[in-house]
Amino acid sequence: RYVVMNHAKLTYPFKRYQIQPVWRADKPQKGRYREFYQCDADVIGSNSLVNELELIAMMDKSFAELNIPVVVKINNRKILAGIAEVIEAPDRMIDIAIAIDKLDKIGKDGVIKELVEKGFTNTQTEKLFDILIDSEIEVSENNSFIKNHSSIVRLITLQNVSVYKDSEIFQKGIEELLFLFRHTNNTHIKLELDFSLARGLNYYTGTIFEAKANAGTFTPSILGGGRYDDLTGIFGLKGLSGVGISFGIDRIYDVMEELNLFPETVNKVSTTALLLINYNEAEQLYNIQLAAKLRALGINTEVYPDFAKPAKQFEYAEKKQIPFVGLVSTHEIANNTITIKTMTTGEKQELSFEALVKLLK
Repeated sequence: RYVVMNHAKLTYPFKRYQIQPVWRADKPQKGRYREFYQCDADVIGSNSLVNELELIAMMDKSFAELNIPVVVKINNRKILAGIAEVIEAPDRMIDIAIAIDKLDKIGKDGVIKELVEKGFTNTQTEKLFDILIDSEIEVSENNSFIKNHSSIVRLITLQNVSVYKDSEIFQKGIEELLFLFRHTNNTHIKLELDFSLARGLNYYTGTIFEAKANAGTFTPSILGGGRYDDLTGIFGLKGLSGVGISFGIDRIYDVMEELNLFPETVNKVSTTALLLINYNEAEQLYNIQLAAKLRALGINTEVYPDFAKPAKQFEYAEKKQIPFVGLVSTHEIANNTITIKTMTTGEKQELSFEALVKLLK
């Protein structure tokens, strides 16, 4: 919609990303929330497969920095369209893709049942699974080139299978995947060819991606996306191809939590650097002025608002994981100093304002 509304103002290819909350109507469960955040990245107005390579590089850099071991499954909807041709259901590619997309959830029997309920014959469903099974070509372990390029070998092998020779769209899908596998090297992520990957959304037309964590017990899809040739056409602007991916931020968080990947500093460091505690009005006024001066220098400072017992104020600092606590009495007020307690060690030191700033910075 944005591209259609601003078509004349944009420079193509138009690249954008956004992070926003989205909603789904599914029953909530772990990793599947009614409201969740995702990060989208898209390139609109270019047919080049270089854009797919850039998105793969983006996945690689992102998951490497988060230290999440990931398998990115990849397929091409043109291959699925070619399979639909071969089983003599060329106009039913979307039904086939949606059913295949559920393979890991409902299994082969469930997919066959769904297809039969949609009017496919037993012969067609058997032929479909014969093709999917035939695509799982065994690779020789003693050939290092083949071992390291097994996806390329599988694609070239399928390219030459007689049943696919006459399917122009199938051959085009194979060529596009070959380009991506030949030009993706030395990645943190594991790129894996998967002919059963379909992605349920019917606007995908080319390369499709799905990423899952390759460790732990919680391994949902944490990224998905693909090529869409004419999505802007829905809103009246024809002929603009695009490709995009979406990171599922909440699911990525869940995976990182299970794998204990958050740095200790993220868990232990409060956004507040210093808590100023007080026992009477004179100390409170001194602390308010001190906090204002520290905040002006970019140091996050809190003043405990009540004249509570010391134990309660220190307990507050502990629970909020505030690293330093400032104590003020008539002595500090007279000398324009402050006594600082380091919460991790219990050490106390009386500091001038300048020394305090240096410590907190």
